[in-house]
Amino acid sequence: MHLLKWLYPGMKFKRWLLLFSLGTIVASVGIAIVFNYKYIGNLEEFIFRTVYMMTGTYYYTVTAIVGITVILFGLITMLFATRMIIRSVISVLIPESSDKLVDLIFEKRKLNRGPAVTVIGGGTGLSVLLRGIKGITNNITAVVTVADDGGSSGRLREDLGMIPPGDLRNCLVALADTEPLMEKLFQHRFGGHGDLKGHSFGNLFIAAMTEVLGDVEIALTEASKVLAVKGRVLPASTQRVRLVATMEDGSIVEGESKIPLAGKKIKRVHLYPPDVDPVQSSVDAILNADVIILGPGSLYTSIMPNLLVDGIADALRSSSAVKVYVCNVMTQPGETDGYTASMHAKAILDHVGMGVIDYIIVNSHELGNDVRQVYAREEAYPVRVDEEEIESLGIRTIKADIVSETNLVRHDPRKLSHIIMKMIYKFRTGTDKVGLFDYYFLKEQLKKENKEKVKKE
Repeated sequence: MHLLKWLYPGMKFKRWLLLFSLGTIVASVGIAIVFNYKYIGNLEEFIFRTVYMMTGTYYYTVTAIVGITVILFGLITMLFATRMIIRSVISVLIPESSDKLVDLIFEKRKLNRGPAVTVIGGGTGLSVLLRGIKGITNNITAVVTVADDGGSSGRLREDLGMIPPGDLRNCLVALADTEPLMEKLFQHRFGGHGDLKGHSFGNLFIAAMTEVLGDVEIALTEASKVLAVKGRVLPASTQRVRLVATMEDGSIVEGESKIPLAGKKIKRVHLYPPDVDPVQSSVDAILNADVIILGPGSLYTSIMPNLLVDGIADALRSSSAVKVYVCNVMTQPGETDGYTASMHAKAILDHVGMGVIDYIIVNSHELGNDVRQVYAREEAYPVRVDEEEIESLGIRTIKADIVSETNLVRHDPRKLSHIIMKMIYKFRTGTDKVGLFDYYFLKEQLKKENKEKVKKE
């Protein structure tokens, strides 16, 4: 009965279905001519006589050419009809993109074949990286920290007893493939003087979805549909936790937002309560990944809380993926003062053990004096790359220009994506997951994005 609905008046479907049928008939006739089927003997005899009268002899080649021509005509008719059938459907569903149908299908298929990338972290650094990665693949999973206790997230956490939604929101927006207005809406913060002041709409939306659906993971899945998110955004855990730091002087500082403000050197961080169950989907994403990326982001307050969740570090060690740590370009006051690249990596290993980092990506671009001076006023300095110390930890160093230098130093998402794509090709090509053609398509996609960026600039 459902099939008959395609034949309803006004569907603009029947004419192309009829044309496709005619094309099928024509192609069948052509095949019959080529293979000399007896049931079309009269038509074939006519061709024979015509050829004989014109040339004085008979050439089967002529008959074969006629048949092949008929086949090609039939096939072209079928292809045209198929194209129009698909266009008639697409023009209703996504009218603004109907003229780029082939490009849309190819793009979607290409990204769906992309490598499985799992990114672990939090803060602005994670969302920056995700904006670049989504141009490589749709198979992205962001595993996000749930230890944030400041701002709107902290207030919702205390008022509603939920995990902080701020970093989850930023990742959803970063992976979104939707209208700019929707992105602005999710990032909009309310003004005024009431209870809503400082809250972002996206945080409230996630909070509302969580209360309605009763599960934050399901809420994030449904929110992803609204924003047309490429990939998945998952919390490391659904339990409420606090980040606690033990300082070098023995003092204890509780709260992710308070740790950098203590003005003391961090010795170790841990979660409270100590036994925190992971989200199984996050563990699975780590185990099934081609590449796992730690960072970029605040070492102790964005990256480390994820690794301290029970089962996350074990999954990292068990995974056959290439494990990459993206080191910060600048030191962070109150958190990584005076840290070199090896000290960043060693801090992670000291907390969760060996086997969680294979490579470290560090910046090789020399920063300008103006930018250095701006950061120096805040007591932040470029992270020194001590390659020998890094190698002594069993970690290989990848040096590259990975920054976007304006008034602030930020990791460039396109540059990072390019490096990661090369690593995927180098270490995973030839497996069942990543092949040469996939690599070629990824490379061409990045070239296209770079050209578009140059045009905009």
